[in-house]
Amino acid sequence: MKILYAIQGTGNGHVSRAREIIPFLKKHGEVDLLISGTQAEVGLEDPVKYRFNGFGFVFGKNGGVDFAETWRRFDSLQFIKDVRNLPVKDYDLVINDFEPVTAWACKWRRKKSVAMSHQSAYLSPKTPQLKGFHWGKVIMHNYAPAKNPVAFHFERYDDFINTPVIRSEIRNLSTRDLGHYTVYLPAYSDEFILDQVNKIPNSKWQIFSKHSTESYQKGNAEIFPVSNELFQRSLADSTGLLTGGGFEGPAEALFLKKKVLAVPMHNQYEQQCNALGLEKLGVPVIWKESEFAHKLKSWVESDEIVPVNFPDETEEIVRRTVERFS
Repeated sequence: MKILYAIQGTGNGHVSRAREIIPFLKKHGEVDLLISGTQAEVGLEDPVKYRFNGFGFVFGKNGGVDFAETWRRFDSLQFIKDVRNLPVKDYDLVINDFEPVTAWACKWRRKKSVAMSHQSAYLSPKTPQLKGFHWGKVIMHNYAPAKNPVAFHFERYDDFINTPVIRSEIRNLSTRDLGHYTVYLPAYSDEFILDQVNKIPNSKWQIFSKHSTESYQKGNAEIFPVSNELFQRSLADSTGLLTGGGFEGPAEALFLKKKVLAVPMHNQYEQQCNALGLEKLGVPVIWKESEFAHKLKSWVESDEIVPVNFPDETEEIVRRTVERFS
C-alpha cells in the first residue's frame, strides 16, 4: 500500500504529532511525506518527498498573526501549480494533517482523503467553539477541506474525536519541580513577556523565543532560542507552562501534571476555540492583555493542577484509520 502523509509545517504541534504517527503508518505500507509551511522548529527524522510553501500563517510580536507578512509570503500562482501537479491519484491512502496543498489536490481530483488532525475536531458542533459568525471559522473549514475526520482534542466531544497524541519522548520523561516556569508565546515579543514576568518577585522563568537567535538573561528570566530538546527538559523540570492557545503544547504539559496558563492569539479562531476547551477543563485563560498581569500573578500563586487522562492509543487509531479508509 502507498500512503501519502501530508503535514502542516506552521507551528511545532503538527510535526511533533507526525513524528509519533509515522512509525505506525509504516507498518501498513510505503509512506511518502509532504510538508508545507516554514514556521516549525521541530524537524522530522524521516526523509520528506514533497516540500511546499503552502499557505502558512506568520506569527507577529503583538499577540496575533502578522497578516501583512502572511500574505506577502503567499505565492498564489505557485500554490495552484503545486495543487495541480501533486500526484495524489498515485496513492492508496492520503492522510492530511491540516495541509492545504494536498487537501485541495484531493478535492480537485475527487480523491478521498482522511483529515487526521486537531482542526478536524471543529467539524463537530459538540466541540467548544466561539458563538456567532466568525471569518476564522469559514477559513478553518475551507483551508484544508476533507470529509473523513479522525480528530484529536482535549476531550472526546464526538465519536470521531480522540484524546491528544502524546509523543513517546514526552510520555517517557522523568519530571521534577525545580521551581521555574516555562514560557512559549511565539506571537509576543521578548520585551512584552519580560515586562510581565519581571513584575513577579521570587519567580523564575525560562522563555523560549521565536524572535531571538541567542540565549541571554534579564532579571528573573532566561531567554533561549526555540529548541525541542531544551524545551522538553525545561518543561519536565518546571512548575508550569505559560503558553499560547495551541493544542499539543498545553496537552503535553497537562499530561506531565504541570500547571498551565493559556494566552490565545488575537483574531486566531482555532486558538480562541482551543482556549474555550482548556477553560472547560479548568485551565485559566488570559483573553486580553489588560488582564495579563493580574491573571499571571494569580496563576503563579495557585497550586491547582488540572487532572487529565490521555491514554496511549496512537497505534490503534492509525490501525483503525488504515483499515477503514484504504
